[in-house]
Amino acid sequence: MKQRSTTPVSQGLVTRSAIVAAAVLMVIASTPALVPRAYADKFDDQINALQNEINQYESQAGQLRTKIGSLQDEISGIDKQKNIIQRQIDLSEAKYNKLQEQIKQTEKSITDNRVALGDTIADLYVDNTISPLEMLASSKNIGDYVDKQTYRSSVQQKLTQTIAKIKDLKADLEKQKADVQRTLADQNNSKKALLAKESERSSLLAQTQGQESAYKNLAANREAQKLQVQQQQQAAIEAAIAAAGGGGGSAVILPGTTSYPWNSSNCYVDSNAWSYGGVDGNGTDGLGYGCRQCVSYVAWRVYKETGYAPVNWGNAYDWPSSAQSAGFEVSPVPRAHSAGVIMSGGSPGHIVWVESVNASAGTMIVSQYNYYNAGGPGWGNYSKMQVPIGTYQSYIYF
Repeated sequence: MKQRSTTPVSQGLVTRSAIVAAAVLMVIASTPALVPRAYADKFDDQINALQNEINQYESQAGQLRTKIGSLQDEISGIDKQKNIIQRQIDLSEAKYNKLQEQIKQTEKSITDNRVALGDTIADLYVDNTISPLEMLASSKNIGDYVDKQTYRSSVQQKLTQTIAKIKDLKADLEKQKADVQRTLADQNNSKKALLAKESERSSLLAQTQGQESAYKNLAANREAQKLQVQQQQQAAIEAAIAAAGGGGGSAVILPGTTSYPWNSSNCYVDSNAWSYGGVDGNGTDGLGYGCRQCVSYVAWRVYKETGYAPVNWGNAYDWPSSAQSAGFEVSPVPRAHSAGVIMSGGSPGHIVWVESVNASAGTMIVSQYNYYNAGGPGWGNYSKMQVPIGTYQSYIYF
């Protein structure tokens, strides 16, 4: 056994123990709350106020859409939507500021915990140079030895907890940074949507020159154009299914129901998860999509499954790029709980929610809105179906 004077060992242990105790107290005292309450209150109050404004504008827009029949009504409806989008931009800005403050506080907490650990604690935790036999030799009696062993165990437990705390804080920091990326992407998408609404308003006035009779003719023409786009979209979907099945693939309609909140012909009166006033089948759902459209349904499913609402991501063919800008992975490989996108066919594309994938059978089950004559007559209905793997070109992993 290594020979050592008992007195120096005892004094060294006492000295190190005192340092350890002081450092552990620093750890406990310097572990701040992740976000100070004052900051949370300030940002949360702002976020709630903006959300309430969005709800009010949505309600007003929904009521207006149920009676639109004139140029002025439609212009007013567009202006309401512009107000909604602007508030969504403001909301993203408030969320961004809150996340930045959270990141600042998390980084400070990580630094404080690392400083509190110190080299002495790390040495004691990792090296543990004093053996139980040496500790026994340096102890006055068995009781003193037991006290030292108990104290060492207590210190080591607190060290383990502090190291775990640092790891948790680092994980929180990574999540907060990912949330910042998504918030900035939401903001950029909303800005694009605002520009699109401004362009829509200008185009409407330019085409009608403010004349009600010209508006009536334009409205009739747009209905015909809408039908043509829907037919192109359906043809693209059916072609993709056939191609995925080697030229002879087909969709099998399955029974199913959904709690999608804007499911009626007048979905303004429906209650829903966001407390927005949804509008009729030609209006928007509060997230920037046409009510009872494929993108509206998938956006709702993403929110339901993950808690993240993809706001103003555009048409179906825009979703892969919107998803990537928000930090989500896009892949050609299907998997359950992803969004499948068809981007071809000269139409806005089509998007579905992938419920399950059966690789051995070469099929998958999807749910969707706006597949013609599925789940009900015409467009705008919910359906669940089995399709060949490879039907969709891109898959967004949430």
